[in-house]
Amino acid sequence: MKKSRGKLGGSTRKLAKSHKEKGMQPVTKYLQEFADGERVIIKIVSSEPKGMPHPRFQGRVGTVKKKQGKSYVVQITDGKAKKDLVVTPVHLLKGKAAA
Repeated sequence: MKKSRGKLGGSTRKLAKSHKEKGMQPVTKYLQEFADGERVIIKIVSSEPKGMPHPRFQGRVGTVKKKQGKSYVVQITDGKAKKDLVVTPVHLLKGKAAA
């Protein structure tokens, strides 16, 4: 049987940073605020494991449903299913209004 490689196995290229992005994130990235119903893009910051969604959701666009503690509940569509992800603000970017 093939050995399991864990949650982040095989995602090295997907989560790699360019040399310009390396290092710590600015504090403003952690303090971002999002309103309910706002569209966001999931962009995983691999150096911050807290509140990181699964790598299969990298680059997906979703809608903020509510705030849950320091994190946000983001609803995305995965095929026909709607899924809720709990993501910290460091892994989110403000998305375009129209889609």
